[in-house]
Amino acid sequence: MDIEIRKWKLSDAADLAKAISNLKVQNNLRDGMPYPYTEKDAVEYIDAMLTADANDTFAFAIVCDGKAVGSIGAFRQKNVHRLTAELGYYVSEEYWGKGIATQAVKAVCEYVFKETDIVRIYAEPFAYNSASCKVLEKAGFKFEGILHSNAIKNGKIVDMKMYSILRR
Repeated sequence: MDIEIRKWKLSDAADLAKAISNLKVQNNLRDGMPYPYTEKDAVEYIDAMLTADANDTFAFAIVCDGKAVGSIGAFRQKNVHRLTAELGYYVSEEYWGKGIATQAVKAVCEYVFKETDIVRIYAEPFAYNSASCKVLEKAGFKFEGILHSNAIKNGKIVDMKMYSILRR
C-alpha cells in the first residue's frame, strides 16, 4: 500500500478521532490522550501541530487512499540534545501489518535529515510492542538497548527499547 505524509488539515479530524479512539492503539502510546478521543480532541491536536514551531516540530498525517490513517512526528529535543529528535507514530488498527508505518517512518526521517540540522532521531517503543520494534528495524533504526522499568503504562511498570538512526 502506498502512502504519503503531509501536513495535517482540520478536515482530518474525523479520521484522526476514529484512529485513536481505540484502546489497542492507545495501549501502545504514551498517556495523556482522552478516551474516547473525540473530533474536538482531534481538532485541538491538529491546530497545535499546525501552529507549533516549524523548527522543532515535524508532524504529519499518514495518508492512504486520501484518508488520514495515522500520525507521525519528530520532535526536536532541548539543550545538549538540540540536534536530536524523538520520533512518535501510530496507525489505525485496520491498517496494521500493511507496511504503512515503515513507509511513514522512512519518509519522515528522510524529510528531517534533508530539511533540518538534526543528526539523530530516536524512538522508545514499549518493549512489549514488537510490531513497532519491527517497524523501526525495517526502517533502518538500530537497537541500542533496553530501558528497564522505564515507564508506567496501564498501572504496570514496563521496559522500553531504545532505537536510533543517524544522518548518513
